[in-house]
Amino acid sequence: MSQRVRRALVGITAAVIALLSFGPSAQAHGFTSTVYADVTSGEGGHIRTKLRLEYDLFVVSAADSEGDDPLFRAGNGAFEAGDTGAQAAALNTHAESAVSYVTKRFSVTSNGAACAPTRVGDFTMGRQEGVPYAGLLLDWACPEGSADPEVRSTLFPDAETYVKGTKTIVTYEMDGRSGSAALDAAHPSFSMGQAWYERFWEFFRLGAEHLLGGIDHILFLLALIAGSRRLREIVLAATSFTLAHSVTFMLAALGLVDVPSKAVEPVIALSIAVVAGWYLWQIRRRGGHAADLDLDAAAGRGHFSLDRAGWLRLGVVFCFGLVHGLGFAGALGIDEAFSWTLLWSLLVFNVGIETVQLAIIALVFPLLTVLRRRAPTAGLWATGVISAGVSVMGLVWFVQRLFGL
Repeated sequence: MSQRVRRALVGITAAVIALLSFGPSAQAHGFTSTVYADVTSGEGGHIRTKLRLEYDLFVVSAADSEGDDPLFRAGNGAFEAGDTGAQAAALNTHAESAVSYVTKRFSVTSNGAACAPTRVGDFTMGRQEGVPYAGLLLDWACPEGSADPEVRSTLFPDAETYVKGTKTIVTYEMDGRSGSAALDAAHPSFSMGQAWYERFWEFFRLGAEHLLGGIDHILFLLALIAGSRRLREIVLAATSFTLAHSVTFMLAALGLVDVPSKAVEPVIALSIAVVAGWYLWQIRRRGGHAADLDLDAAAGRGHFSLDRAGWLRLGVVFCFGLVHGLGFAGALGIDEAFSWTLLWSLLVFNVGIETVQLAIIALVFPLLTVLRRRAPTAGLWATGVISAGVSVMGLVWFVQRLFGL
């Protein structure tokens, strides 16, 4: 391969990786928030909603929106002190501002008519995802003869610049019906009269969008593809990864596993570097015969036969898949048992992830296979540069997430 072609190949590959990795690592996970809303039947035909909001974000957003500096000072001080009682007291002392912020961005309507909210009791404190969450109970009085209430949430919008991509997970159980929905900026409302497939589509879409927006998971997948020399390897690697992250995803959904994101996110970044570095180590180990890796793969026996290194790599991928499952669960803030209805919705969220994953494999792997067979040296350089770039990004993110940079 000529020096000019080699430089062009390296430049193009590096540009693709840089484009994928451009922007802060927060695009993958972090600096997002999840609101939880439980909707039930109240007394006298009213609707009762129990909202749980991330405390420090709630304090900052409400104080800024309502121009309540005392709320910010009291709430932020209680947060830094880790004093749960003081946190609840700060919100209850400034309940007018806190409730006003919520009711301007969270509403219940019925037959097009707005339902009137009334706060029930004081703010309470709890924990979600290892951080303080504030609880707010609201009673909604709707016009008589109302049916199929509609819930709308625009809490913590991107325009506030404090977080990006807030999701509101709604579960409801009223009038003999139960279900769940996931709301975001693109789809801020839903009606309880929606068909089951419409609600499930929301979770499928969220799963697909999460993988596409999670650059770290895409780079991990690219590392798997680049290091797989034949179809059986990428199929087994993808299957191993899928099974592993599905296990921890569902364990988190059932509330059986609760690992802080501060521990999960650095390991996800490290997994990217390790999987990409694995292939680079193979290339270095083979030295001048590195291009023979693909020839060896083409001569492999059996559809699912792997050598010792292949099985070891599969085990490593499975272990890292377990960690990635916790990252996927963290996208919806899952750390407690929900209803079975919501559990099935989360399964659909997972299916959305897998669909995009398979689409990326179907697009990228055949292109690399053709390049490897027609120009082995060029194919080796392409996969090597991809792996090197992915490994570097993984190490950078690992340091950033480990030290909170």
